[in-house]
Amino acid sequence: MENLDFRSDTVTKPTEAMREAMARAEVGDDVYGDDPTVNELQAYAAELTGMEAALYACSGTMGNLLALLSHCERGQGVMMGVGSHTWKNEGGGIAMFAGLMPFPLDDSSGVPTTESLHGAFLGGGNVHYAETTLLTLENTHNSAGGVPATPEALAVPAREARRMGMRVHLDGARIFDACAYFDADVKAYASEVDSLQICLSKGLCAPMGSMLCGGAEFIAKARKYRKSLGGGQRQSGIAAAAGLIALRDMRGRLKEDHANAALLADLLTNAGIGVDEVPARTNMVYFTLRSGEPNADALLSRCGAKGLLIGKAGERRVRMVTHFGLDEAAVRGAAEIVKEAFAQ
Repeated sequence: MENLDFRSDTVTKPTEAMREAMARAEVGDDVYGDDPTVNELQAYAAELTGMEAALYACSGTMGNLLALLSHCERGQGVMMGVGSHTWKNEGGGIAMFAGLMPFPLDDSSGVPTTESLHGAFLGGGNVHYAETTLLTLENTHNSAGGVPATPEALAVPAREARRMGMRVHLDGARIFDACAYFDADVKAYASEVDSLQICLSKGLCAPMGSMLCGGAEFIAKARKYRKSLGGGQRQSGIAAAAGLIALRDMRGRLKEDHANAALLADLLTNAGIGVDEVPARTNMVYFTLRSGEPNADALLSRCGAKGLLIGKAGERRVRMVTHFGLDEAAVRGAAEIVKEAFAQ
């Protein structure tokens, strides 16, 4: 029997339509700009977001790093939330490759306040400072519980950062979950920032890849950095074909994941499990393990033995993520396994 895999929406597999498209994709050498399927994907992503251009990157981590490299010069500063994926989960690339000084912001609610921007900003040409030139935001915000921000809420720090003379990058790995939750157009988010990264390989089911969107000059610079990082690919249209289906067809079903996550949260809460409360829930359910309850490692082991895979988010914090391929029956079955694991 196949495991119920709630570790992440990255575990989704390509749909049959994606596999068929990949098998018959027209390809060429993308480093030369000759891959027609990659070119189509990039043009579609730019049109979809309302931005001038887009670049196909190997991953979301690479897309975010390309943005940092393209917006900033070595030795400059960048504001980012201490809970953000770019700060915590991207292998220190901001220091290792970009040579930037990160200035931390409190993003526990999902969106930093304008007051925190002023508290972290260093500028004015003072020779003592690593001058702050970029703000990065995240939507939906993973570690805050998959919390989505409205275009209006995201615009508040973005506009203030621009007023202060900074550029703004949005890590929108799961931006279409925010769009689905609020029935918002992705253009409403993109119009508030200078660049936007979108993952194709999470809830949208493509096997790999991310889109970096922005101005034409910015994307030309990012393309150069992509090559430097080893991200220049050849007949990558085989994978890009799945990315086109991800953007065209898979966005429309994300509300199903949100409904399943809400059901899972209710089932676990009713069983007395300490589900983290969030103001808006997309496809993630976090819960904190209290005194007297098993720690995360023990709970993962107990659930794994029963065929349920869940994610560790800390010594006493666990994450479960709903995604394509997990229906209501899977959610109910998973909740029963978690309850049994607590009772052991």
